[in-house]
Amino acid sequence: MTEKGDGARPARIGVLALQGAFAEHIAHLGRLGAHALPVRLPAELQGMDGLVIPGGESTSIALLMAEYGLVGPVLELAEGGTPIMGTCAGAILLAASAHPGIATLGAMDIEVKRNAFGRQVDSFEADLDIAAIGAPPFPAVFIRAPSIERVGEAVEVMARLDDGTIVAARQGALVALAFHPELTDDTRFHAYFLDLVETSRRGGDR
Repeated sequence: MTEKGDGARPARIGVLALQGAFAEHIAHLGRLGAHALPVRLPAELQGMDGLVIPGGESTSIALLMAEYGLVGPVLELAEGGTPIMGTCAGAILLAASAHPGIATLGAMDIEVKRNAFGRQVDSFEADLDIAAIGAPPFPAVFIRAPSIERVGEAVEVMARLDDGTIVAARQGALVALAFHPELTDDTRFHAYFLDLVETSRRGGDR
């Protein structure tokens, strides 16, 4: 899964490490055999096969991305087909727009609502049936989570809550999750992302 077709090396995955739960993503990816590295500067994106934008405080991450000159390089990766997974705040940053408004990358044709479920004290868990990762249901952790309010025609809805609220979506090699897969012991979403990376490394479509 995590090795190139010729077995040359493990996949190199950058994890944006400006703020938020980046260490947990690095740990999950490492357990799956990937070479996961923190990214804080544009030069550190060089040679990455994929990128994870973690949860945290979306306004702070957006400001720090701008301050460190990461906005353009990350958007260039997205537009060039490099797989990127955004979780919670990361999903907000991938979106075309977010409300209440902040500067987003505009990489995915989705609109999100920030803090859609309330404050941190309103955090919850939900078991999600997600065909892309198989059974059993995924134990999703929602902390000050966004919701995906609109998806474009090119976007695949991957998961919904029981009330129909969209909480996971994919557009090509871009994956937006409203929850925190890194805060569970279940590595299936990280494995799914590494499958997208492997497909990208082989130069194919999935």
